[in-house]
Amino acid sequence: MNKPVPELIDPAQVTELAKGVVLRDRFPYLATIDSDQPRVRPVSPVRTDGFTVYVANLRSYHKTAEIEANPKVELCYLDEGHDQVRITGIAETVIDRSVLQELWDANPLMRQYLGSLDNPQLIVYRIVPSQVRFMREWALEYHDVSLE
Repeated sequence: MNKPVPELIDPAQVTELAKGVVLRDRFPYLATIDSDQPRVRPVSPVRTDGFTVYVANLRSYHKTAEIEANPKVELCYLDEGHDQVRITGIAETVIDRSVLQELWDANPLMRQYLGSLDNPQLIVYRIVPSQVRFMREWALEYHDVSLE
């Protein structure tokens, strides 16, 4: 079997290629740390602004305690062509009521599941990227994505 040859990537296109992967993958994987054990699970972001990702959560979920103890997280996106984007960052709790209201208004599933924006179980994380990397399938080489 021949080794696949990855497409060459124009560095000027890396940001747009990465944004495309993020747009196409509706259920990226979120990695957290549980004491000394990594944990990973699919999540469904409620909003994405560039590479800043908002994830709704319930306070009773185990990842809430994990993020509280260590807010360093990573999201991994994978599209149908197996191109990959990894967003490394810090998960911050969103407390701005106007941002929460915007998210609430834009997400019927949140409204149906939680009933009220004031549901005490609701917590929303804003994952602020410190590094974004893009990789083509089989390339085995990451390209840093500009955060500007």
